[in-house]
Amino acid sequence: MMNGGNGSEDLQREHRAANPSPWVTRFLGGAKPGGTVLDVACGAGRHLRMALEKGFSVTGIDRDLSRVEDIAGRNDVGLIEADLESGHGFPLKDMAYDAVIVTNYLWRPILGEIVGCVAEDGILVYETFALGQEKRGKPSNPDFLLKPNELLEAAVPHLAVVAYEHGVSAGDMMQRIAACGPEHPWAKGGPLEL
Repeated sequence: MMNGGNGSEDLQREHRAANPSPWVTRFLGGAKPGGTVLDVACGAGRHLRMALEKGFSVTGIDRDLSRVEDIAGRNDVGLIEADLESGHGFPLKDMAYDAVIVTNYLWRPILGEIVGCVAEDGILVYETFALGQEKRGKPSNPDFLLKPNELLEAAVPHLAVVAYEHGVSAGDMMQRIAACGPEHPWAKGGPLEL
């Protein structure tokens, strides 16, 4: 539970941490049906589980996989235990996925490599805390808070932005982006059928 909030805010945060993000739920529909999904810093696997239910093959990466042991061993699940902040780069930087999901996580040295994992016809769905969150609760370290337009700047050279938000959401200062590769139908003016 995060400190610095009242009981109601803490309960809201716990609910959000246990349930799939509405942002991810909305834009995961843009991934190729039956495709591959990478969840970076997958934690308890809320988005891995949702993607599995939707028929995707999933890969989760985190430094602690103990909370996703129940889905280990499935043919449609790959789990990689790795400390992404070790200074060794992003271990999947040469891979391409139909969807790359990142929530509540930021490690700037690998941000470009994460964006690079989006397939030419894939989608990036990313949301995490932004500057201003330090006045609202945790995290408060600026190393883990996005600067204004930071997700836009990371995505734009490589991906077409479908949606972007920066502001207060459910009491937290958040930044979100959904962006797709140049061969994705949305990048070619296709309708956002979500």
